[in-house]
Amino acid sequence: MDALETYLWEVAAIRPVAVKETSYYPALSNLFNDIGRGLKPRVRCVIHPSSSGAGLPDGGFFTPDQLRGASDADLISKVPPSRGVIEAKGTGDNADSIAHSPQVARYLERYGQVLVTTLRDFVLVGKDAGGKAAILERYSLAPNEAAFWNAAARAHETAEAQGERFAEYVKRVMLHAAPLTRPQDVAWFLASYARDARARLTGTELPALAGIRTAMEEGLGLRFEGAKGDHFFLSTFLQTLFYGIFSAWVLWHNEQPTRTESFRWRDAELYLRVPVIAALFEQLSMHSRLRSLGLLDVLDWTAATLNRVDRAAFFDHFEEEHAVQYFYEPFLEAFDPELRRELGVWYTPPEIVRYMVARVDTVLREELGITDGFADERVIVLDPCCGTGAYLTEVIRQIAATLDTGSGDALAAHDLKQAAMKRVFGFEVLPAPYVVAHLQLGLLLHRLGAPLADQENERVGVYLTNALTGWQASDATKQPLVGFPELADERDAAEGVKQKTPILVILGNPPYNGLAGVAMAEERDLSVAYRKAKTTRQPQGQGLNDLYVRFFRMAERRIVEGTGAGVVCLISNYSWLDGLSFTAMRERYLDVFDHIWIDNLNGDKYKTGKVTPEGLPDPSVFSTQYNREGIQVGTAVALMVRRQTHVAAGNVAYREFWGREKRVELVASVVSPDTAPEYQRVEPPNSLGLPFTPMQTAGAYESWALLLNLFPTSYPGVKTAHSLIRNLTLVESLPHE
Repeated sequence: MDALETYLWEVAAIRPVAVKETSYYPALSNLFNDIGRGLKPRVRCVIHPSSSGAGLPDGGFFTPDQLRGASDADLISKVPPSRGVIEAKGTGDNADSIAHSPQVARYLERYGQVLVTTLRDFVLVGKDAGGKAAILERYSLAPNEAAFWNAAARAHETAEAQGERFAEYVKRVMLHAAPLTRPQDVAWFLASYARDARARLTGTELPALAGIRTAMEEGLGLRFEGAKGDHFFLSTFLQTLFYGIFSAWVLWHNEQPTRTESFRWRDAELYLRVPVIAALFEQLSMHSRLRSLGLLDVLDWTAATLNRVDRAAFFDHFEEEHAVQYFYEPFLEAFDPELRRELGVWYTPPEIVRYMVARVDTVLREELGITDGFADERVIVLDPCCGTGAYLTEVIRQIAATLDTGSGDALAAHDLKQAAMKRVFGFEVLPAPYVVAHLQLGLLLHRLGAPLADQENERVGVYLTNALTGWQASDATKQPLVGFPELADERDAAEGVKQKTPILVILGNPPYNGLAGVAMAEERDLSVAYRKAKTTRQPQGQGLNDLYVRFFRMAERRIVEGTGAGVVCLISNYSWLDGLSFTAMRERYLDVFDHIWIDNLNGDKYKTGKVTPEGLPDPSVFSTQYNREGIQVGTAVALMVRRQTHVAAGNVAYREFWGREKRVELVASVVSPDTAPEYQRVEPPNSLGLPFTPMQTAGAYESWALLLNLFPTSYPGVKTAHSLIRNLTLVESLPHE
């Protein structure tokens, strides 16, 4: 049972013998401690701490550092609870009346925060930005006493409907008094409020959003179909709403860092520089629409949280290198981990980004004869899945280093800003990272002495679009986006980049998975070119359905068939290097590219058990302090070059990295190439499907019978994941006949 179900079961069991509200204190304590132990640091509820001159609070919230060496009886008199106190009454009492009582006023003055509860209603009392007593947040398990006891009698059903949202509320209560200085803590609060909003809207009809949904489908080149499409749209809507507020708050602060007035979320559209986000936010945040959706109070709470952030400390962290990039990952992991896994959204470690950008810069100079690398105005760059802008910011840094903008040269600063606006492009389909990418690039340009001009509506070349559609010009009349001209402008600008711009470099970290219910036919058809081999084995299996393969095909097609020359550099799942699903894909690359380099980063759970050949740990390169688990499959960086005067590659340059330090070693291979692991030449054997990894076979191997001939028919077997068994109930005894 979860915390809420246990609580309801306990209070229902106590009710027949309860004398007064104190009878329910153990159940309340258990509830709060069940939820509090999931926080870092843990928060513990202690009931009936000793009085400290302001009456006797019914309980207090303490952190572990306060509990050392103190008994429960001595707490509060010696160490006031850092997370506030509790005032508990019976189910027949009125929580609002109690919240405005003189007793609670005294507790508020002494302890700074009071949670008032009547077992069914929970009201957090604190101080507003002006220092006056105010109700900060509230949660009601039932509208009245009778409804509460009815809900308690159906504890499991009530917990399924409200458990997640209620637990989020209690966590926010316990964290409300904690200082807010770190970006990841602010991200958690944003995610918590977004989850609350999602819980209110999930499973309900949303006619107020129908027009927005249609416009976003047309503007982003997606289809929100079925249950997963509904999920994707709702997540997109909420991310836009909450990150629109966050972005506006950042820009509001930057406008005047020492300002003392409070931020108002209703003014957010005034600070959003990017027209499509400003327009979307304006539509999504219409007062009548939010009132009908029941979201006004959640957004008020969000703004109140932003107003209690220690802005000086927060922005010291936020503007540090990479801080903005990792800000989004904890938000998405906390808000919608299912969507994060389905889309394969992972924060790319900075070492990987630096390595890939440096390698491409070198290849531009050495293989394509472009002396200034990324800084050359002929080099147009695209990250088709830019996320929060990690690769784009590194490219801008590389350009700045070449131009030496730090010297104060106004011409260099102008050239840098022009590069960010007109030839360093990013595509992103999720609004939240799209907003963060614009923030990150704007902050970077400001630090490099090339700020965007607000009055001229300057913006960087990051577009909200589906990177896998819109590359081919169509004679079909575009659907008008009623009420969203800015979204139509964004779509048209992105298609201009796709169809008319001579992109020379495509690099990035494509998502590894696809979310069913959002792909269009044009996107699904991308892998067709890899489904039939000319001279080698035909593809087998389902590997070509992985989303990253579509990004590879999009990049290859644009460089080879579009520009005619250029560089593709992507990090991805490494299954395509030797998997039988990808034989035609490898055959094509050997034919259309002049040079292919593969950096195998290993770290695979299935092939090697995440262990090096020497038996030492071999974690994923995506295992970081922000995401220690990393990902399960191995990864590889592919760098492929096409020259204007083309000669088929025919072979592959291949090397491997193992162990915990491989990210450091990867960067070192660029800084000190003479000491780096050497590439070995791999001549992919045609009879084995042209694997890009070194392979050794027995002399007679190729004469052996194929498994497909020995076992021509295959079956998936029993899928126990779809079992109908649900919620087994233990029965103490069965009646005897």
